[in-house]
Amino acid sequence: MDRVVAARERYVARGVSTPRLVVARASGARIEDVDGRSYLDFAGGIGCQNTGHGFGPVVAAVHEQVDRYLHQCFMVGTYEPYVEVCRRLAELSPCAGRDQKSILVNSGAEAVENAVKIARVATGRPAVVVFDNAFHGRTLLTMTMTSKVRPYKHGFGPFAPEVYRTPAPYPYRGISSDDALESLQRLFKGDVDPESVACVVLEPVQGEGGFVVMPPDFLARLSELCAQHGILYVDDEVQSGVGRTGPVWAIEHYDGVAPDLLVSGKSLGGGLPLAAVTGRAELMDAPGPGGLGGTFGGNPVSCAAAAVVLDTVADPQFRAASHELGETMRARLDALSARRPEIGDVRGLGPMLAFELREQSPDLAGRVVAAAFDRGLLLLSCGLYGNVIRLLCPLTVTEQELEQGFAIVEEALADAVAT
Repeated sequence: MDRVVAARERYVARGVSTPRLVVARASGARIEDVDGRSYLDFAGGIGCQNTGHGFGPVVAAVHEQVDRYLHQCFMVGTYEPYVEVCRRLAELSPCAGRDQKSILVNSGAEAVENAVKIARVATGRPAVVVFDNAFHGRTLLTMTMTSKVRPYKHGFGPFAPEVYRTPAPYPYRGISSDDALESLQRLFKGDVDPESVACVVLEPVQGEGGFVVMPPDFLARLSELCAQHGILYVDDEVQSGVGRTGPVWAIEHYDGVAPDLLVSGKSLGGGLPLAAVTGRAELMDAPGPGGLGGTFGGNPVSCAAAAVVLDTVADPQFRAASHELGETMRARLDALSARRPEIGDVRGLGPMLAFELREQSPDLAGRVVAAAFDRGLLLLSCGLYGNVIRLLCPLTVTEQELEQGFAIVEEALADAVAT
């Protein structure tokens, strides 16, 4: 381990933050380091392992595709894996309209950028509205859209123009749906004409922002307001999608809400780089031929994995198991919150859950993450103040692993408080 860490310090830019873990192998909900120590994984590569590390059907599909070809570039030669993923995304799409199409890219940030490009061409408008606590990526446009200065934006300006920000609902911190919609209306009065707004982009569960769940009424009311002004509603499900909250898409928890465009990524590729933009054909076809694309977008090996992932998370039995997992996790977190006064809020949808510490600083959360690591559990903190602990265990985690993980969470919190 020391050799790898030393080489990392010598050759890898310090801007890429990495912990003490040096991975040797991974399977299911466990990771083994180069010294043979096993860790329970409640981080999932930041939400990229919903079906678990080394998921057998995904690995088999990858091996089969590798023997055929690794890369073609979809703009040079059409290949079936790309088309098949787009077909599955169309069949599973929650977006408005019957005829759905997709574009496949490499990352969530690239997908968000392409959603904005599509929205701008389709509407002929330049402006984008985003929300407090949002995370949409690290490229220039998506970094502008992201709502956290350190570490994501500090020193990287100037930022992209025509991006406007407004509060999102945050019930624990006193911001209701009414408050958020009133603020959006004021934005339209004071900062940007709604007739010049191409799209509103929102995560139904704000991931890096602290797992802040949009209230049951908000998305329908936001969608209605967008429709009144001809604004496209973009549903960013890079972290909350692909089964993370139980159903394939988190927006399925919200009755009667159909976004115009859906952005997906992270677990879509089963551990390989893949993301997508999906929406009705008239929007997706607005850019002309050559206006969308990229050399590696929709890599065939990633697509082979994604086809299996989408089939898996859409399976009724898998969804039922995820629903049960979410209920079990929520009950355990609620019980933990009742015992630990440091916890101010427990929230999430299905098995996408987190708890926010009352202390609005990263110090206590950082000690919890460190103490958990020492006990063999990988956790991640998040939130504007870094005071939220999120749980992103694979949806295939066993009951024994879940019990062990929650026991470590409680022990780590007790250790961190006592420090």
